[in-house]
Amino acid sequence: MSLIQFEAIAKRFTASGRSQDALSDVSFDVKRGEVFGIIGLSGSGKSTLVRLINRLETPTRGRVRIDGTDLSTVSPRDLIQLRRKLGMIFQQFGLLSSRTARQNVAFALELAKPKLEATDHKKVDDLLNRVGLADHAHKYPAQLSGGQKQRVAIARALANSPDILLCDEPTSALDGESTQGVLDLLSELNRDLGLTVVIVTHEMEVVRRICDRVAVLDHGRLAEVGTVAQVLFDPQSEAARSLSRHLLPVPPAEIGASEDRLRLTYFGDVVTGDALSAATQGAHVRFSILSGQVSALKSVPYGHLIVDIAGPDRGLVIERLKHSGVRVEAVA
Repeated sequence: MSLIQFEAIAKRFTASGRSQDALSDVSFDVKRGEVFGIIGLSGSGKSTLVRLINRLETPTRGRVRIDGTDLSTVSPRDLIQLRRKLGMIFQQFGLLSSRTARQNVAFALELAKPKLEATDHKKVDDLLNRVGLADHAHKYPAQLSGGQKQRVAIARALANSPDILLCDEPTSALDGESTQGVLDLLSELNRDLGLTVVIVTHEMEVVRRICDRVAVLDHGRLAEVGTVAQVLFDPQSEAARSLSRHLLPVPPAEIGASEDRLRLTYFGDVVTGDALSAATQGAHVRFSILSGQVSALKSVPYGHLIVDIAGPDRGLVIERLKHSGVRVEAVA
């Protein structure tokens, strides 16, 4: 069921007498309970698009709906209530430097009520514990690492029990280890709380690790939208191919071309099974793995190999691979 809908969205900015289109005719939906990625290079319009969800920006044309409600019809009072159900985290954390981690989280509740009660203080402590910062509650942002700051920001975004968590480049300022920790936390929140997570990024690696589906933006237009597996392994646009190219194995240049070369892609139980060895058992072929990887899309393992298969039983091996659930393609 769709929770967020973008309908023929266009956004034009005008400054100093000049106009520029940030978005043009963008339409797609985000389903309730999924982790949805919006990916594109700098200037593709992805941050503008996510700011339309909480009406920090309004579309020049088109409509944004949340749970069926057209945001253009929401009154100022109702908009305040709607925004409390939309948590948001940013690349640069947005923490108040004069407040401790605990006080930063509490600040979100203070904006909603004049005086915090004992249950509110307990909620703040519970949130810091959930994001793994119970022992850092009384530290100031300057005393925290980048990953810890982002965890405080996530706890603050959760303070009003949102239905949707908007994440604008949440890992761009983090190192590799901190990035993995933050992505694991977002996956956990999606799984345990049923949060719908919308994550803006320019990194296909982030999409690969956490997202269920992804929209690819290119110069303000929707290049394609689909499952991460579809966009990563069968991209229909040059924008998607460009973003995913560095994640996919390619045959080493020094090996040269070969008409026997194939690309094998397989998921789930096939990865942990014996599909490759079973396909070649008793067959008269030369089976060479030239490059590849075994990794995961979110929690689903996948294998992606470039191979050479040559010999009289080549066709038999290919049919066995396909029958076992392996996708077999010629290497372009």
